[in-house]
Amino acid sequence: MTEEYTPPKVWTWNKENGGTFASINRPVSGATHDKELPVGKHPLQLYSLATPNGQKVTIMLEELLAQGHSGAEYDAWLIRIGDGDQFSSGFVSANPNSKIPALMDHSVSPPRRVFESGSILLYLAEKFGAFLPRDPAARTEAMNWLFWQMGAAPYLGGGFGHFYAYAPVKIEYAIDRFTMEVKRQLDVLDKHLADNRFMAGDEYSIADMAIWPWYGRLVTGGAYGDAATFIDAQSYKNVLRWQAEIAERPAVQRGVMVNRTSGDPSEQLWERHDASDFDTRTQDKLEPQS
Repeated sequence: MTEEYTPPKVWTWNKENGGTFASINRPVSGATHDKELPVGKHPLQLYSLATPNGQKVTIMLEELLAQGHSGAEYDAWLIRIGDGDQFSSGFVSANPNSKIPALMDHSVSPPRRVFESGSILLYLAEKFGAFLPRDPAARTEAMNWLFWQMGAAPYLGGGFGHFYAYAPVKIEYAIDRFTMEVKRQLDVLDKHLADNRFMAGDEYSIADMAIWPWYGRLVTGGAYGDAATFIDAQSYKNVLRWQAEIAERPAVQRGVMVNRTSGDPSEQLWERHDASDFDTRTQDKLEPQS
């Protein structure tokens, strides 16, 4: 049995005790170095990485373009959070919280910053009048689930994912505590989706775009090693049905590729500056073939 930890009267930062993400986690905010963000040719400039939070926004942008909203054309610039890109002076100006994604809207003057993934989804939905129901009851339901996800995901990623997959030591109490909460969340989703095609009813919305990259990825084995087996993900049949339907959408398939730096090279589009990049600029086409 490990020795019981007694917290000190005043906490101090131990840089060597941060586990997998020790190099990027710190108890203070602000920039660590001066570097301006690049700006491309399109109205919307996205600075991101293909984490679940990043994928929410690239899915939304690709869905808007698929609907014919030409004003949603965007440049997606890669922010390597493992290298600390999010602590540049330019990124901190776009998001003082130093978290991806961050969006700059250059279609207005002066350019407008939008940060926090849920805020970006809502901003784009209202800007283009899309993927947010007009009916007040359905709109409210979509907003309910959007904010549910924003509050619930820290338990999934910061809690369960950290202690199950990333923490330097396995702590039974922490894993049990967060596994219980994640399974409760999946049960909430499964019961809701038993009676609803999408999160806000029959209409696909930003609520689905917010929830799918997190929970869809989890139940299909795409997150935290063998976590899908550990949580018995196959028992959430309605979540799996919903996940599969959304995964078939072409805009979703494009969106999850943007700013992706791992996995199959043919599914990695490090930066996106034109729709043709999906055909010509994936890593399998840029890297020498063995």
